Amino acid sequence: MAEGVNDVTAATWEQEVLGENGLVLIDFWAVWCGPCRMIAPTVEELAREYAGKVKVLKLNTDENPEIASRYKIMGIPTLMFFKGGQKVDQIVGAVPKPQLKAKLDSLINA
Repeated sequence: MAEGVNDVTAATWEQEVLGENGLVLIDFWAVWCGPCRMIAPTVEELAREYAGKVKVLKLNTDENPEIASRYKIMGIPTLMFFKGGQKVDQIVGAVPKPQLKAKLDSLINA
């Protein structure tokens, strides 16, 4: 896993996401997903740039279908944002880095 980005699974979801007070970005992805591979370097860059401000996690939807189902993930990549254990926003699809930075900045400052 890239620097600043950790894996989250169904077993660690409660602790890593719902138990976290600050802003958490979860990248829902799968090995076979081309757009997921396209956005991965951007997610890794953001993890480094926002270190200490945003916790960045990746969840493999094929290995953790119960979490993907619980949050009604219909397409990947889906980037979901949690704050204080509550889902506050999401972005579906491989979007440009400036759009992700704008979203993170608005959520950090909310």
